[in-house]
This record gives sequence, structure tokens and C-alpha cells, in this order.
Amino acid sequence: MNIPNRITISRIFMIPLFMVFLLIPFNWGELQLLGAGIPVSHFAAAVVFIVAAATDWLDGYYARKHNLVTNMGKFLDPLADKLLITAAFVSLAGMDMFPAWAAVVILSREFAVTGLRLVASGGGEVIAASIWGKWKTVSQIVAAAAIMLHNIGFALIGIPFAGIMIYVAVILTVFSGVDYFMKNKHVLTDAE
Repeated sequence: MNIPNRITISRIFMIPLFMVFLLIPFNWGELQLLGAGIPVSHFAAAVVFIVAAATDWLDGYYARKHNLVTNMGKFLDPLADKLLITAAFVSLAGMDMFPAWAAVVILSREFAVTGLRLVASGGGEVIAASIWGKWKTVSQIVAAAAIMLHNIGFALIGIPFAGIMIYVAVILTVFSGVDYFMKNKHVLTDAE
């Protein structure tokens, strides 16, 4: 249990706090920031979500810098990402702030790639995150944060940034999923 793995686990423990702020209707009023009216509870949820997402970069950076990359970390890191993203998109879809179809597409890909990773691990192989998988994660985090922050900044100039990011996230999610399966199809053929 090295420091990067502890950071990853802290991301998992931030998820319930994020969900409490997002889902419990606290009557804390509303902030007016850069053209957007944001409920204080959504702002607090977004801050916790962004901090949790930032730990994804931090644990990876620390692990590579100090040569602390472990198989446990390779397993836990994407799992923590998936838990955070699942919590965000299911919650936002349930609040009618995120399209359910997009949540289904994104979560289906996440489960499919997780299944691929499990099959690979059964054969002693670890499938690390690809560059497309990393961009997919970034786009999902930006989309979720933009939605929680009610299109902050972009509302001033009339650009539906959050809506655009939903489509970017879906496209990168599908593309990265296809990429994982194409590059690792041997895992499925070997398992037969």
C-alpha cells in the first residue's frame, strides 16, 4: 500500500461526499458566477469532484516519478476512475442534468473494458490505460464538471460548452473502447 495507491483510495472515499453535495437538496442558496447561477450544493459537489479527479493525475505522476507503479495501482486507478464517473453520470442523469442515453453509452463502454481487463488479468496480463483512454477520462471529467457548474463562464458568451462536452465525451468513450478491443482482441481469442 504505497502512497500512489493511498491517493487512489482517497479518490474512492471522496465519491460519497461528492454525491451527498450533489444529491441532497441543501438550501444553501445560489452563487452568481460568470454568467451562471449555480446552487451552492452543486458548486460544492463540483469542487469535490474536481479534487477527486485531480488525484487521478497526482497518483499516476507520483507513481511514475518515484518508480512506484504496481499491478495493484494499475487495477485500482481505472477502477477509481470508473466509480467516480459512474457516480457522476448516474446522479446527473437521475437529476435530468445529463442525457440518459449518453450515460448508458459511457457506462456500457466502461463495463465492457473492465470485463476485458478482468479476462486479461485471468491470463496474467494487465491492460494499462491507453492515451485514448486517458483523453476519454479527461473529456468525461470536463463534461461532468461543466454540467455541475452550470456552464460557468461559457454562459456569458452563449456557448453551450457543457452540451458540447457531452458529445465529445461520448465520441471519445466509444472510440477508446473500440481501440482497447482492437488492440487486445488476442485476450478474447485466447480465452476461448
